[in-house]
Amino acid sequence: MRGSGVLAHITSLPSPYGIGDIGYPSYWFCDLLHSMKQTYWQILPINPVEKFYEFSPYSSYSAFAGNILLISPELLFEWGLIPKEELEPSVSFSKEKTDYENSFVYKRRLLEISFENFLKNKEKREFEEFCEREKFWLEDYSNFVVLKRIFRNKEWNKWSQELIERKESALEEFRRKNKLKIEKIKFFQFVFFTQWELLRNYCKSKGVKIIGDIPIYVNFDSVEAWVNRDIFKLRGNIEPEFVSGVPPDNFSPYGQLWGHPVYDWENLLKRDFDWWILRLCHSSRLFDIIRIDHFRGFESYWEVPFGEKTAEKGKWVKAPGEIFLKKVFEKIPQISLIAEDLGGYTDEVQRLLRIFNIPGTRVLQFGFTDGGSDNPYLPHNFDRNCVVYTGTHDNNTAKGWFEKELDGKGREKLMDYIGKEITLENVNWELIRLAMQSVAEIAIIPLQDILGLSEEGRMNKPATTSGNWRWRFEKDQVKEEFKIKFSDLTEIYGRGRK
Repeated sequence: MRGSGVLAHITSLPSPYGIGDIGYPSYWFCDLLHSMKQTYWQILPINPVEKFYEFSPYSSYSAFAGNILLISPELLFEWGLIPKEELEPSVSFSKEKTDYENSFVYKRRLLEISFENFLKNKEKREFEEFCEREKFWLEDYSNFVVLKRIFRNKEWNKWSQELIERKESALEEFRRKNKLKIEKIKFFQFVFFTQWELLRNYCKSKGVKIIGDIPIYVNFDSVEAWVNRDIFKLRGNIEPEFVSGVPPDNFSPYGQLWGHPVYDWENLLKRDFDWWILRLCHSSRLFDIIRIDHFRGFESYWEVPFGEKTAEKGKWVKAPGEIFLKKVFEKIPQISLIAEDLGGYTDEVQRLLRIFNIPGTRVLQFGFTDGGSDNPYLPHNFDRNCVVYTGTHDNNTAKGWFEKELDGKGREKLMDYIGKEITLENVNWELIRLAMQSVAEIAIIPLQDILGLSEEGRMNKPATTSGNWRWRFEKDQVKEEFKIKFSDLTEIYGRGRK
């Protein structure tokens, strides 16, 4: 059904605690979307993040756990788990940027207090039910997190030999000695997913659907690689044999070396893709629609020998995409997917999308940088079954792109296409209009473009390792004129929430 929505990650939402959260900041944003007649709220991955990876939501040590930095302090207070004075932290948080460092210290303290108070409560039925329901990932995850602390954050292949090998006797002794610490990690996840379920229900009550995001790969230093080694291409079962990336192109002469262990699709096929089915089942309970980052990796993927400094010496390897997706839709018939197929606009990938009726991704900025009238990112080449963006979290904002990246030829092409003069002042709204009027079933607009921000609003710059994932906004930036204009375009082009 034709609709539209906004891309804004939870960390970016206004909050007094240095980072947006899944409590009242998210309820407020859902109300904002509802008031603008929107159907969709697209977010980035909500798995745990690490300072080592610059808090990237695409580099997590778990494909199943939730990011405890997104937990709401206000809800902890309302549940009687922390005293009211804890809602007024002594630390001063940044308002302009996501303050991961100070937020981590503050929220960790709140969760420690919450756990102490939880232990005094004799009623633990909901917690026990959660642990039983989620044990397929929660047991290993809680063990992994505690072990990481015991071994001072070393990668799992640098732990003691018996724990590297996951010998049952060593694991039993570890669990016996660390029972309370393990239970605490489970409790943190219980809090996260309880708050998430409340947010899901609130969004449903407002007619807002959440588009979640899952990266195709997981880190080597992750609970998944520690536990499920046979689904990855590993050397000697303790280090990657090949790692992920993309080949050199016009924008990156050395390619991009991502560094995740690549999947052993032969073994996954033998296992009937059980790990992936569990992962997608779990995600389908969290989100209304799942966007899969780097979808083309299901058709073929670029693998680079471990130890290479660039992605140049990699090669394309076929993956069993059609067999895999057939199994996914057989096991989870209700699942809704969006394929991030950017950089993978090949005949083979497009064939997969057609077979399974999965919408692909179209980014308007890409339509005016190169190519002729057959450029697939120009709206007249869209089919209905796609999702159009002015830009994604990896792109500059519309204004930043126009000002810093689009050359004279590209600007001329943009003006010819739209049929009017385009300036720095109007480019964001002209691209928004172009997306909204297109035949694409879904149009998703980054909040930064609605707010008219330039490069300072960029969320991520690929191939850079610092300063990303920190963009935040304040409520007073959401001016009434922006809300009215976006609502009007939504109605004019038949995308209003039904």
